[in-house]
This record gives sequence, C-alpha cells and structure tokens, in this order.
Amino acid sequence: MRALATCAGLVGLWWALQHGFGVPPYLLPSPPAVLRALWTQRGVLSAGALATLAETLLGLALGAAFGMAAALLMALSAELRRWLLPVLLLSQAVPVFALAPLLVLWLGFGIASKAAMAAAVIFFPVTAAFHDGLRRVPQGMLDLAHSMGAAPWRVLLLVRVPAALPLLGAGLRVAACWAPMGAVIGEWMGASSGLGYVMLNANARVRTDLVFAALLLLSLMTVALWWAMDRALRRLLYWDPA
Repeated sequence: MRALATCAGLVGLWWALQHGFGVPPYLLPSPPAVLRALWTQRGVLSAGALATLAETLLGLALGAAFGMAAALLMALSAELRRWLLPVLLLSQAVPVFALAPLLVLWLGFGIASKAAMAAAVIFFPVTAAFHDGLRRVPQGMLDLAHSMGAAPWRVLLLVRVPAALPLLGAGLRVAACWAPMGAVIGEWMGASSGLGYVMLNANARVRTDLVFAALLLLSLMTVALWWAMDRALRRLLYWDPA
C-alpha cells in the first residue's frame, strides 16, 4: 500500500505540473497520453520489452558468472589477486558509454552486444561484493578448517563461499537493477529492436508519450527483476536472518 500511495502521489504531481504550468505535451505528456500510447503501441512496446528482457537476462547471467569466477580466483590465489584487482579497478574508470560503440562494432547489432554491455555494467558490483564476502569470513571458522587439515580449495568451497553468500546476494540485487540499464545503453548505440530502440525512434519523431511509455515498461521490468532476485535469494539463503 505504501508503494501504491507513493506511485499515486508521483503521478498526481506529474499531472499537476503538466496542467498547472501549461507544459507542452511534446515536453511532458500527461499520464492519460502515456497510457494511450501504451495501448495503441502495445505491439511495438511488447516486442521491444521482450527483446530487452532477453538481452538483460543473458547479460545478467554472464556478468554474474564472470564476476563470481573472478572473485573466486582472487580469493584462491594471492598472486592472481595482485594482478586482477588493479585491472578491475582501472576498468571502472572507463565510462560505459565509451564501451557500447566498441561492443556494437565487435559483436554486431544483435543480442550479443547488448548482453555484453549488460554484463559489463554488472560485472564489477558482483565481483566486488563476492570478493568482499570471501575476505570477511570469521577467522575462527578458517582456523577450525585448517586445524582439520582441509586443503585451500576445500576451505574456499566449504567455508568461505557459504559465508560470503549473503554479500554476494547484495551484489546480485544491485546487478538486477543495473542490467536493464546496460542493455538499453547498448540499444541506444545501435540496435534493430528493444525498448532503447523504441525510445530513439520515438524521440526522433517527437513522440514523447511513447518515450515515457517505454520508460514505464523499463521501470516495471527493473522492479520485477529485483523482486524476483530478492525472492530467490530469500529462499536460497533461508538460514541468513538478514
């Protein structure tokens, strides 16, 4: 109910601004105009949403897999950590908009470049969260494992990874929110489908109502992904009270 009340208040403020200040519809369409665009352009919007969702899910899976693998490698080998960590930090100095044209050039205008963009956006948050969790294992648990003669890889898989799962879950929640943004940025650089493609075409034709409709669908998709990730993590990490 609080979420619905907040959304209703924001829509009311939006409507009041549009009508009270006489903002032209091509600058700020009214909520009914956006709803009409959602209905009249439902075919275009649904096809674009499905394309963006496919790119997002593929990018989310790739980014999470590579991020967890990088964190595990850095936790398993101090030498690898000294080599990989500076590279990961330097990679965050490159703006994501600078990567998108290169990925389109290398991987084409299809789903591959958009999924790669989404994976690139979420790779560092997942890696950083999981690596931080692997470093914060209580020392008593590690001492107990070492006293029982456990090999380093067994300590990693049976002690450090389970203890780090809550922080990994935090990184995955962030990734679920950022992955759609990465897919849309890739679509803005060059695409033949997706919500980002719909936004570009609508903006070129001054169809601001259609741009808002696509943004609304993108927001709903992001909220749904975060909710699904949160529900899944609550089931998987049932033993963690947080």
